[in-house]
Amino acid sequence: MGSRLESSGATASSSSPLVKRLTIIGLGLIGASVGLACRARGLAGEIRGADEEPDHCTHAIALGMVDQVFSDAASAVEGADMVVLAVPVGAIADTIERIAPHLAPGAVVTDVGSVKGPVASAMERLLPGGNGVPGHPIAGRETSGPQAAAAELFVGAKCALTPSRSTDPAAVTRVRALWRAIGSEVLEMSPERHDEIFAAVSHLPHVVAYALMGAILDLAESGEDLRECAGGGLKDFTRVAMSHPVMWRDICLANRQPILEMIGRFQVALDQLTVMIRAEDGEGLYRKFERAKACRDGLNSINEVGDRKHTAQ
Repeated sequence: MGSRLESSGATASSSSPLVKRLTIIGLGLIGASVGLACRARGLAGEIRGADEEPDHCTHAIALGMVDQVFSDAASAVEGADMVVLAVPVGAIADTIERIAPHLAPGAVVTDVGSVKGPVASAMERLLPGGNGVPGHPIAGRETSGPQAAAAELFVGAKCALTPSRSTDPAAVTRVRALWRAIGSEVLEMSPERHDEIFAAVSHLPHVVAYALMGAILDLAESGEDLRECAGGGLKDFTRVAMSHPVMWRDICLANRQPILEMIGRFQVALDQLTVMIRAEDGEGLYRKFERAKACRDGLNSINEVGDRKHTAQ
């Protein structure tokens, strides 16, 4: 059994908690925020955590995110009726394989990764009872670790669930209830459709931001630090490049083909702009930019409607 730390605080109190024993594997930003959200709302009778990073374990206990924390995931899941996997996408299959023999009968396993195809396949293979429910809360921050966690991180955010044909509908119902209880709007779609969508709206923007920062670093080879001249535009555009490199390495590899397709589309768009700039085609550039601006303005409108909807609830 791995080492264990216990909190001196009281456990979440409820006469009938949604989850009797919740185990969260991975106590970074998302996993720790799930713990805080469940704690604040009394959704779990007991919350256990597991993380291989000793600092994460120490912070999770000190900040009251969990009641007990383990260095060994297999020990942490014993007796749990729900397990949330908040580890990098590349580690999910190995984690499921490690904990599967220790799961209680009927225990539901879900995850928070932003690539769902490989996760759904791993759950089908390693959790034959249909109790694996792939999930993706669409929320986060550029900072990582339990110190950045917040109980309200998921309030008003969307959470995508991507059950496969073999997933037990009762397991989906339980996971859906958890995310709704911590304030999320739950969507359902196939794993394949999820990965196509997020290759476009999330994964490509991160790849582009990392690439732009790389280009700027290459320009600075002469020794001049170009960051001193950076204004708000560069900072806003590349904000997502502050995200954890391990997480995004795993996402790029796990969702490789859809991301490559989106990079190809982006390269076509860049080539079109290149031709217009070279030809001094001001009218063409204006039309491209006007169309892009209208689309971007629409994103603000969507966010404002979502904010008003949440405020009214």
